[in-house]
This record gives sequence, C-alpha cells and structure tokens, in this order.
Amino acid sequence: MRGEDRKSGSLFSYVDLEARVPRRHPLRLIRVIVNEVLFELSPDFEAIYSRIGRPSIAPERLLRALLLQAFYTIRSERQLMEQLDFNLLYRWFVGLGVDEAVWDATVYCKNRDRLLKAEIASKFLIGIIEHRKVARLLSRDHFSVDGTLIDAWASMKSFRPKGGGDGDGGGRNAEQDFHGEKRSNESHASRTDAEARLYRKGNGRESRLCYMGHALMENRNGLVVGGGVTIASGTAEREAALDLIDSHRQRQHASGKRRITLAGDKGYDVEAFVEDLRQRTATPHIAVQDHLTKTGKRRRTKIDGRTTRHPGYVISQRIRKRIEEVFGWAKVQGGQHKTKFRGRERVDASFTLGLAAYNLIRLPKLLAETEP
Repeated sequence: MRGEDRKSGSLFSYVDLEARVPRRHPLRLIRVIVNEVLFELSPDFEAIYSRIGRPSIAPERLLRALLLQAFYTIRSERQLMEQLDFNLLYRWFVGLGVDEAVWDATVYCKNRDRLLKAEIASKFLIGIIEHRKVARLLSRDHFSVDGTLIDAWASMKSFRPKGGGDGDGGGRNAEQDFHGEKRSNESHASRTDAEARLYRKGNGRESRLCYMGHALMENRNGLVVGGGVTIASGTAEREAALDLIDSHRQRQHASGKRRITLAGDKGYDVEAFVEDLRQRTATPHIAVQDHLTKTGKRRRTKIDGRTTRHPGYVISQRIRKRIEEVFGWAKVQGGQHKTKFRGRERVDASFTLGLAAYNLIRLPKLLAETEP
C-alpha cells in the first residue's frame, strides 16, 4: 500500500537527542574523552572568567564547537551557527538541547577570542595525550619532528617599508608596483599582521607572508604529543624542536638520562642541532644532507655510521614521514592552511587545537584495535 505524503502535525517531540545518535558513531567516544579533559580544565576556565556580570557562553561548549568546525571542515563561524541550528548531531556533541537557540556568530567569536588569548589550547592538547585511554597508545622513546608554513591573514600588498612614505594611493586596495624594489623582513613589515614574516620554503619557491607551525609526533601510532607556532625563520624549526622535547620530558617527569630517538628531515642536519640533541641524550635519527655545495665539495654531516648502522635508524626514517599526514589533515580538513587570525598567539592557539582535533579523530579506530 502506498504511503501518504503529508506533513507531520506533531507539535512536540519526546525523542531525546541521545537516542538519535547511533551507538557506534565515532563522535560518542570522542565526546567522552573531550568531556573528561574539559572537566579537568575547569579550574583554568574559572581563572579567565569573572565571577560577576552576565553569564557568557560556556567554555566547554565553545571548545566542542571549535572541534566540530575542524572535524567537518566548516569554513566560517557563521556557517557553523547555521549548521548548529538544524543538525541534531552537532547539537548533541556541543551540548545544546533541541529547543535551545544557537548563538549569534559575532557573540560566538567574541567569546571564542577569550579562549584563544589564554593557554587553553595547549592545555587541552596535553590533557588529551595524558588521558588514561590515550597515554597507553604513545611511545615513550621514539619521536619525529617537523615544521610547516601557515599562510598569514595578510596580503603581499600590506608588506610595506617600516618607515612609511611609500605612496599609499587611494582606497583600501591601492595598486602597488614592487618591480625593482628589494623587500626583506629587516626593512619591511606587514601593516595587517606585524608578526607575520616573509619566508620561502626553498630555492626557486615564492616568498609569502606566513608563520611556521611545528609538531612533535610519537612513532608508535603517529599521534601528536606537542606542537605550536613560531615566527618564520631559518632556525625556527630546530629551535622549536628542542623546546618541544624539553617540554614533553618535563610533563612526563622523564629523566634526562632516558635515551630517546628523534627523527627529522634533512633540514635538521645541522652540526649545532645534532650536538644539542646528543647533550639531551637524544639520538638524532636525522636524514643525511650530503649534497654537493656550490664549490663542488660534499657537504659535511654529523650523522655518521654510529647512527645509520642501526636498524632503528631505517625504521625512524620510514615512520617520520607520517608527520606529513598530521600537517595534511590539519591544513586541509582542519582549515589551517591559511589562518583566519592575526598575531602569533592566536594563530598558535588555533593551530594547536587543530593538532588536538587530529588526535581525536584517530582515537576511535586506534582504541578499537587495542581493546580486547
């Protein structure tokens, strides 16, 4: 018998949102872990909010909404509010009831900025990797490190001489002729984002205004155990790598005598950096850079047979490439290829949340494989 195509006349619905989400949906496990981490961060939330005045959007809901934006590649806060208005799965994950009104996009952004100015993003990432279900998935001895460029929210036209007087012209988007003009970070700066730096990835590549993102990955399951954003420079990757190692060891209360391995690409094959690693009892599993120099001589490297003869070196060189999966997901799905924020501090918070989101989307399958 053919059914009738008629509109529903029900005025009320008694179906709970919890019943609408499938039992095996991956967001269920993610939400449990996220809620437990957010509960531990409650004292940090109390410190950044006033005890008087009108209640703002709950920081727990703000962070869950930010994670949704990364999980489902929602390009803007306005589109996120639109999706929250009718998507029951999104409402359930954030914690909004069926009858609750969504926030105005501007109000949401202003409340979100309070979290971006605090160090909540890094604490949230640490909370995830220290979670009881996640900690047993991590390697304590073998790590990889790498860096990537994050395009700044600034155009090349904003890169002007620091002293001014460059003939601005009229309008917001005045024509600029850069032919024959030598521009560098010493003499020029962006008027849109003063902390962005002009940087190029290699010879023959274009220069662009950007920041540099960094990630420290453990080699067992490829989860991120540390990350952040620095000003783009030729030494930023190596300096950030040492800071990430020191910070991770301090959090784990690991002794400096415990030997670890650190894998990296050829950009880390610098004598001073290799010596710094060895002083930290870290074996440098760095790709050897022994190309011919302009003078025709072979470049000298500090990575010799003492390191390369071990089978672990070959394994590290293979596994370290998985860190590109981290950057690929964070920049494409997570929306970190071109940041929407200005200033290193806010870019760092956004990028770190993207790394935390990457860890979370990996957990359902990883935990299903390890649980008996």
